[in-house]
Parts: sequence; structure tokens; C-alpha cells
Amino acid sequence: MSRAILPGSMVKGQPATLGVMGGGQLGRMFVHAAQAMGYFTAVLDPDAASPAGLVSHHHVQTDYLDEQGLQQLMACCSAITTEFENVPAPALRTLAAQCPVAPGADAVAIAQDRAAEKAHFVRCGVPVAPHAVIDTSEQLAAVADDLLPGILKTARMGYDGKGQIRVKTRQELAAAWDELKNVPCVLEKMLPLMAECSVIVARGADGQMVNFPVQLNLHREGILAVTTVGDGAVPADLAAQAVAATRAIAEGIHYVGVLCVEFFILEGGQLVVNEMAPRPHNSGHYTMNACDQSQFELQVRTLAGLPLTQPCQHSPAIMLNLLGDLWPEGGAPAWDKVLALPGSHLHLYGKLSARPGRKMGHLNITGVTPEAVRATALQAAALLGIEAF
Repeated sequence: MSRAILPGSMVKGQPATLGVMGGGQLGRMFVHAAQAMGYFTAVLDPDAASPAGLVSHHHVQTDYLDEQGLQQLMACCSAITTEFENVPAPALRTLAAQCPVAPGADAVAIAQDRAAEKAHFVRCGVPVAPHAVIDTSEQLAAVADDLLPGILKTARMGYDGKGQIRVKTRQELAAAWDELKNVPCVLEKMLPLMAECSVIVARGADGQMVNFPVQLNLHREGILAVTTVGDGAVPADLAAQAVAATRAIAEGIHYVGVLCVEFFILEGGQLVVNEMAPRPHNSGHYTMNACDQSQFELQVRTLAGLPLTQPCQHSPAIMLNLLGDLWPEGGAPAWDKVLALPGSHLHLYGKLSARPGRKMGHLNITGVTPEAVRATALQAAALLGIEAF
């Protein structure tokens, strides 16, 4: 990108318009951030009721590889990003031929393949869990005994715990590979985990990079449930390691955009990288209320080529993920009672129906001290029927 796309400017005779591939909640929050800064927005998503499409200036309702749809998006956009990592990389390459795209197709392609992703982590000098790539029956037979027990994960299209099976023996491993239809997989050795954390960075096309604080994450059944961010949430030495590793991972692929990298903290205190997401992340939603800039504003800035300033967290925060399980049949959770709690900030995604496991929104709790935030978050969790943490 040779020059910044300024908010409110005209580009090729039309208002500066930022596009996003994907119409889910991350796209919706990107659209809100872009519109708040004065940009027009466009969304490509096949769903007529997509959360982002419903609030955008333009909604191109086609498949991600539809040539006419891609042409429509390019025609109205000054630059284009993506809201989830499974947007086909070839579609991003098509768009990039005529329009600035961030993140680029090569970076997204790495995040779409666990084997390529782990190879990139190793190249960057970031510790990974012992693992083996399984593409063939010969590779399955050659798996080292010390990788068991482990977790067999599909190399592609896995998210929120999907496409993963825990195995203890070689027999279970073979059965699990069959259950996953013998697609390319990665077997990761089970490690003694103490906690999980993540880091979000934003990197511009000029190489400028900033980061948010390290986020302590709690997952339940493979889905993020709670994120805690504030002094003492993650030991300072581990936090510094996680930030340095994330920056190295972004720099190693000349990344442009917002990137989240997730880590395991082992019982011995070591840090091991898990995976990366080439987009804003569920664990960064607290930034909407606890920081002077949200992850979505930084996504806008990196896409438009605007300056990056180091974000500042002004309040301790806890984020509670709101899944469809919390919705009573034919009704809604007790938002009136939740919003009576000090420092509570509700964000719903505009999804028209709730179902178990579906991400319907999130609740951010902010306050003066980490202790006060935790006490309020536990009250909110009790009101909503979320298990205490």
C-alpha cells in the first residue's frame, strides 16, 4: 500500500470503503469500528442474515469463490480484510490482484494448515509441542511411541475444538484417523497444562507493530469461556516471552493486520505455542471497553495504512463468552439484572436464533481493581448460569 486510505476521503470517485470477507460477529465488530472512523463498508458472505452484512453499507451475498461476487467486492472497496481464517486463500489472491488485501493470502494459508503453521513456528524459534504430521498410513505407522497419549487434529478446517480427538494408544490413534476420514492430520503429544494465554499484535505494511497485554484464557469443551486481563493475570516473565514470540511469528511472515497467537503454559512454567489466528480474536473482545483502542480499530488502521500507536489498557477486565446455551427457550437471559452490575458492558452479535455452542455475544466487565472485576464477573456468571471460574 503506497499511501494511507484516509477516513472520509474519496477513492476512485467513491467514498473510501473497507471490505471484509466473512459476515460473522468479527466482521460485524470490524464494520462498526470502520464506520465509527468514517469509512463506508462492504461485506461478502453468502448468508442473507449474516451479522456483518446486516449492518454494512454493502452486502455481496455470494460464495467466497464466486467470481462475480469477488468482482463486485473489488469494485466498491478501497481495501479488503478477512474475519475468519478459513476464507479460501485463492479468493484473497484474486482480490489482491486489484485491491490491497490484509492479511495476505500466504499468511492466511499458513494459518489454515496446522502442519505449515507448526513449521513456521519452528522457523521463528518458538517452542512447539512434540508432534507428528500424518498424511499417509506409512506416517501413521511411524508415529513415535512417546507422542502418546496425544491429540489428533485435522490439519485443516478445525476450530473451537472441532476436528480433534484425544488418543491414548496406537489402536485409538488408528481408529481416530479413520473417524476423521484419513484426512491430513497432526498428532500432538498431551502436555501437562497449567493455563492458556494469548497475545494480539497489529502490524502495518511499514513493519510498525504494537501489541495488547497478554490474555489469560479458560476454555471449556474447546470453546473460549473466560478471558482475564490485568496485572498479575500472567507472570511477567512468561508474558514477556509470549509477546516476543508473537512478534517474531508476525515478523517472520511480514504479516499485515491483526494477529492472535495462543499459547499453553505448562505445569513446569514453560511456554509452548498452540496456534495462530490471522484476524481479531475472541480473547481480545475485552479491548472494546478496557483499552483506549480496540482490536477492531487496529484492524481498521492496519488495513487503511494509518499510523499505529501502542494501545493502553486503562481498566482490568474479564470477558465472558455468551453461548446459545444461556438462552431460555422462547426468551432471553436476565440482561436487566446483569446490566445493573457496575462495569458491565453487553455486546450481542445480532444472530437471530440461539443454539447450544453458538457464540451469541460477550460480556465485558471492567473496574478499578482485578479483585473487584472478578467479584462482579462471578456475580454476572451466576445470573447467567455460567459455571464459576
